[in-house]
Amino acid sequence: MFFVETIAVPGLGNRSYLAGGPQAAVAVDPPRDVDRVIAAAARRGVRIAYVAETHVHNDYVTGGLELARLTGAAYLVPAGARVAYERMPVSDGDRVAVDAGLELRAMSTPGHTPHHTAYVLEEAGRAVSVFSGGSLLIGAVGRPDLVEPRLTGELARVQHASVRRLAAELPDETAVLPTHGFGSFCSAGQAQGDATTIGQERMANEALVKDADTFVAELLAGLDDVPAYYTHMGPVNAAGPAPVDLTPPAVADAEEIAARLAAGEWVVDLRGRIAFAEGHVAGSVNFEAEGQVATYLAWLVPWGKPVTLLAESPDQLAAAQRELVRVGVDRPAAAATGSPADWVRKADDLWSFPRATFADLAGQATGDVVVLDVRRASERATGHIGGSLHIPLHDLRDRMDEIPAGAVWVHCAGGMRAAIAASLLDAAGRDVIAVDDGFAGAGQAGLTVVVPGAAAPPAGRAEASGRRIDPVQAARRTGSTGDAVLLDVRGPEEWAAGHAPGALHLPLDVLAAGSALPEEAAGRPLLVICRSGRRSHEAVALLASRGIEAVDVVGGMGAWTEAGLPVTANGPGDDGSAA
Repeated sequence: MFFVETIAVPGLGNRSYLAGGPQAAVAVDPPRDVDRVIAAAARRGVRIAYVAETHVHNDYVTGGLELARLTGAAYLVPAGARVAYERMPVSDGDRVAVDAGLELRAMSTPGHTPHHTAYVLEEAGRAVSVFSGGSLLIGAVGRPDLVEPRLTGELARVQHASVRRLAAELPDETAVLPTHGFGSFCSAGQAQGDATTIGQERMANEALVKDADTFVAELLAGLDDVPAYYTHMGPVNAAGPAPVDLTPPAVADAEEIAARLAAGEWVVDLRGRIAFAEGHVAGSVNFEAEGQVATYLAWLVPWGKPVTLLAESPDQLAAAQRELVRVGVDRPAAAATGSPADWVRKADDLWSFPRATFADLAGQATGDVVVLDVRRASERATGHIGGSLHIPLHDLRDRMDEIPAGAVWVHCAGGMRAAIAASLLDAAGRDVIAVDDGFAGAGQAGLTVVVPGAAAPPAGRAEASGRRIDPVQAARRTGSTGDAVLLDVRGPEEWAAGHAPGALHLPLDVLAAGSALPEEAAGRPLLVICRSGRRSHEAVALLASRGIEAVDVVGGMGAWTEAGLPVTANGPGDDGSAA
């Protein structure tokens, strides 16, 4: 019997794996804090015989080299990867025996990187799992744009071929175990569910239901921002990361904290955003330990800048320190635990700023109020508050001079990034209010939410609340007993792989060419769905230009299936298809 144990790294949206038999195991894409992997092996009583990298990572510092050194394991690295240390280079088709009757087979799967390699775990010659790294993810693929801009188009095309090779050569029941896709910016989309197989991906993954030209065009069009620290991860991993030091940092008292702030260093408060807003050291910035502290701190802080950490407890400090070493922020310059009163020389050195909701913002008079949206451009494209200023959080540090004078109401999608932005503005001496609210609350509060490309709403009407609906609400309103029609604008292959019962099918390209709506839709409210929400958003805008009211189903079929709603499969043209 074999086992596969998942070692999740939720702060970075990644997973690594320990897999093996009764005596020995292989660790795949291990995190930098390798003690977690060693502990997992110890609990199972197995020896780590191999450490395998699917690729030279761009989003975190690997623990592979150190784990191999500590355990004496052979270090498997794709032969095409340019690295500066000794390793066992692996090429397509290479095999190693992990344990009796258990083998690991390398499969060349370029796309996420030119040298990317997946590993198939075979028990008695039968493929049971594939460690797919950044190639085939759950409902998505790895990004092709993190290596070299000039290679992006080529890598996107070979990514399509690599995913299809995995689907063609592996049985449907093979478990797909990716490294990325659980919040990582290395993924071109986020996981739709927690587990998958080759057979499930064959039915739904865009690389497997779309032709290469369509897949590449849509993949490239949907690429999001890249965290700034990614620039440093590849070179660090290729050179060979240094061993991790997780011993507690030097303790800083109030005088040292003040001196570090005066020197222009970063002092980071790890407490929750509510506590920070109520009282904090003047000039400090807030990155919640419970949020994606590693991603956003490493993204915003200048690379190599000294960082001092302030935490509520030694445990909170240790957890944040562990998160940060994974992205190359190796040793805090200093640290302190306790409360803000312990970190300042006198009580009046504590600063604060208010928190609010979108309803509070809606009750404000215009004038000197500035509404600042710090979401990414891809998020803003789905709708924004009319008249708001847009500066993504990762650009804010360098663009503060673009913010007009006056009180700044800063918001994001849920509150965490707004809190970071508010702390940066507060440290710069601005009058700031942090909107700690979900963005759906903007329309519900009566603020005008503008959807680019959609018809303008009547004066005084909040557009977002009337033009978007979640899948559960959409399911209640459609089907045999509903008052509305669900219009699926995905391609024919996607429709055939699975769609909502009773839905009508009209691909976006057919709609864009001027095709009329199916007769069954006449005179009924129209809800529009695609895979993830992008094409349905475009379809709603197209329909609005024709004077047809439509509502966008948020999250598309990915959110529909994740909500446990029914899906049926028919051939193209069945069940009301207009294709």
